[in-house]
Amino acid sequence: MIKLIATDLDGTLLDGDRRLPEEIFPLVEEMYERGVFFAPASGRQYANLKKLFAPVADKAVFICENGALIKRGGHTLHLDPIEDGLLKNALDEIRALPNLYPMLCGENCAYIESDEEPFRTYSFAAYTNCKRVESLDGVIGREEICKIAVYDGIAAAENCIRVLPRRLPALRTILSGFDWCDVSSPTANKGAAIRFLQEEFHLKKEECVAFGDHMNDYEMLMECGKAFVPENCYPPLKAIVGRTVPSNGRGVVQKIRELLSEVKE
Repeated sequence: MIKLIATDLDGTLLDGDRRLPEEIFPLVEEMYERGVFFAPASGRQYANLKKLFAPVADKAVFICENGALIKRGGHTLHLDPIEDGLLKNALDEIRALPNLYPMLCGENCAYIESDEEPFRTYSFAAYTNCKRVESLDGVIGREEICKIAVYDGIAAAENCIRVLPRRLPALRTILSGFDWCDVSSPTANKGAAIRFLQEEFHLKKEECVAFGDHMNDYEMLMECGKAFVPENCYPPLKAIVGRTVPSNGRGVVQKIRELLSEVKE
């Protein structure tokens, strides 16, 4: 029996214009009524996810910041931040490389120090609570930092992912999109968030389902008994997972309907 359904958003549940399929809201209501946890799992911040799912925000468990933060009913269930002592060195290493622009993603707000476009526009579009500051160094110690999102002006798979991991060996660096990499605590990922929820709510792996499209979803997909990727997902991930659904959100909605019909039975 299915008891938890987790899904990535950008590239998975959202369509090509980054909009939610309207059908998801009644499905979340139905999952809630049937005792099935619904967990949007994203690199996005909590404020953005809460706004996106406003009609059903009280009926979801939010895996935010690629698993570093889990919120339910406005309460923090889990937080795995980057140690303050590692942040300054990480920022210096990122700044030392051309075409890279860091954002500090705090528990409550995101911070940028560059007005470079399209980085600035992307930042304010994706993060509901986002502030421009003179220097990110001044943010350290003000609030817990869930991750450093790094915009790559070239292409993340061709540039930053090839150099940042060896420059930041004490942290976890992962591709999160075509032009983004995420740097986080070495123990923070969506899979760890799924394991936390499994322990917290006494769920078995075979009772969990996940959808994702990129390598920051890999651990989450592996922690669930059933895993699916959209047809247009990152090819190496598609080769690993194998099971696909149609792209642009509709495939995820369709598969959730099928899964809920199994719950009814």
